[in-house]
Amino acid sequence: MSGEVLLVRHPPVAQHWAGRCYGRSDMGWSRAGAALARRLAAELAVETFDAIVHSGAIRTRRLAGWVARRGGGATIADPRWVERDFGSWEGRSWDAIWRETGDLMDRMMTDPHGFRPGGGETGGELSRRALAAWDALPQGGRVLVVTHGGPIAAIGTHVAGRPLERMIEAVPACGAILRLPRDACSGGGRR
Repeated sequence: MSGEVLLVRHPPVAQHWAGRCYGRSDMGWSRAGAALARRLAAELAVETFDAIVHSGAIRTRRLAGWVARRGGGATIADPRWVERDFGSWEGRSWDAIWRETGDLMDRMMTDPHGFRPGGGETGGELSRRALAAWDALPQGGRVLVVTHGGPIAAIGTHVAGRPLERMIEAVPACGAILRLPRDACSGGGRR
């Protein structure tokens, strides 16, 4: 499989969500996020993509649409690229979660196959979902995927051959672009 995949993390979310666990919650960008989205769209629109994929969330769909309109082409929504499901933690402040659970949230890193934050998705489930989304990308050519920190971290961790306990180290900043060869996730098995 030849080609290249660009994984782009969405721009920063609306200020109201700062300091909150927002995972699958659906919201737009902050003012700074909108400014970053304009810069990213202009930067990415000069490249040619055979497909532009997004998670379906507003914060990814809008950027993918801007790139597609500037560069020509259509977008494809694939919900497998959505952020991690944090269950009952969704929308709550990280401080409130910490006060209620103490260091329980550390289990996202120490027990990625068993711990379900807020009753949501384990790190292992997130990783398997992201790798399945990767496998479903169009073959060959160049593909742009506008997604979230969790799926990008899962792919990056897999590509680096690191254990899921280190996935937090691979979470990119908002607006970051990770360029990978299309065959980066082939072989090596699924964690």
